[in-house]
Amino acid sequence: MLGLKYSITWFGPTSKSPTSKLQRPKVQGPTYICPPNFHISVNIFARSLRRWYRSIPRDEFGRLLWGKYLRRLLFKCILWFFGSTIGLTLLYAVLPIPITPLMIQRFWQQAWDKEREVRLRHDWVSFREISPHLQLAVVCAEDQDFLEHEGFDFEAIEKAYKYNKNHKRKRGASTISQQTAKNVFLWPSRSWLRKGFEVYFTFLIETVWSKERIMTAYLNSIEFGDGIYGAEAAARYFFGKSAKELNRQESALLASVLPNPLIYKVENPSAGVRQRKQWVLSQMRMWGGKIDYDEPNTPKKSEK
Repeated sequence: MLGLKYSITWFGPTSKSPTSKLQRPKVQGPTYICPPNFHISVNIFARSLRRWYRSIPRDEFGRLLWGKYLRRLLFKCILWFFGSTIGLTLLYAVLPIPITPLMIQRFWQQAWDKEREVRLRHDWVSFREISPHLQLAVVCAEDQDFLEHEGFDFEAIEKAYKYNKNHKRKRGASTISQQTAKNVFLWPSRSWLRKGFEVYFTFLIETVWSKERIMTAYLNSIEFGDGIYGAEAAARYFFGKSAKELNRQESALLASVLPNPLIYKVENPSAGVRQRKQWVLSQMRMWGGKIDYDEPNTPKKSEK
C-alpha cells in the first residue's frame, strides 16, 4: 500500500529438515542506509532536547510554567545583547575593525552581478596615518557640528523632518557618529528597527570612544567606491598614494562622493561632484584649513 517491497524467507521444515515443527515466516522490511555518524548526531540532539525540557520550571504538581520560562529567556537575551554589544564596542575602541556588514553585503551583490567586478579593498590605518585634510573635508561635507554634538544633531534632524514632509526626495540628517555606528555594527537598510539600533550604538560609541577614534573608524570603514572601503584603500586605488599624503584637492573630491559613492564617481566626477568639491574647499577655508579636536574650532560656534 505504501509502495515498499518486502521479502519473506521461509524458515519452516523442508524435505531435508529432520524436524516437523512449523515456524513462522520472518518478514524482512526495507533496508535503509544511514549516513555515517547519523546515530551520534541523533543522540546528541535527543540529549540536548531532554536537557532543555528539564530546564523548564514546574510547579508542585509538575505542570510546566511557560510564562516564567519565557521571562527568564527574555532576561537572558537582553543580558546577552547588552554584554556582547558593549564588549564589542570596548574591543573596537583599541583594535582595528576588520570587516563590516556593508562590506559583506556589497561583496555578495558583486558575486551575483556579472557586470560588477568582485573586489574588497580595505586597509586599516591609524589616526596619525590619515591626512588632516581628509578629516576636515568629511567634517565640512557631512557633519560640521561633529566636534560639538554628542552624536546627534537635533537641529539638522528637525530641518530634515520639515523638508521631508513636503518633498518626495528625502534628506538625511545623520551625523558622522551615526554613520560610523551604522557602518561598523549594522546592516544597510531603511527601517525603524535599524534606526533604533543606530541610536543605541551611536550612544555607545559617543560614550566609550573619543572623537578621534570615531573619526578613525569612520574613515577606515566608509565606502568610497564599489568595493573600495576606507581612506587608505581609496587613496591607493584612485591616487596611487597613501592616505597620509592626500592633499586638499584630493580630500575634497573624496568627501564629495560620500552621499552615494556608487553613483558619484571619484575617477570620473560629474559636474555636480565638481561643484560640491568646490563648496567643500570653501568650507575648509572657513575652518582655517585645519580641525582641532582638543579645542573645537567649528565656525558656527562663534556665530551662535
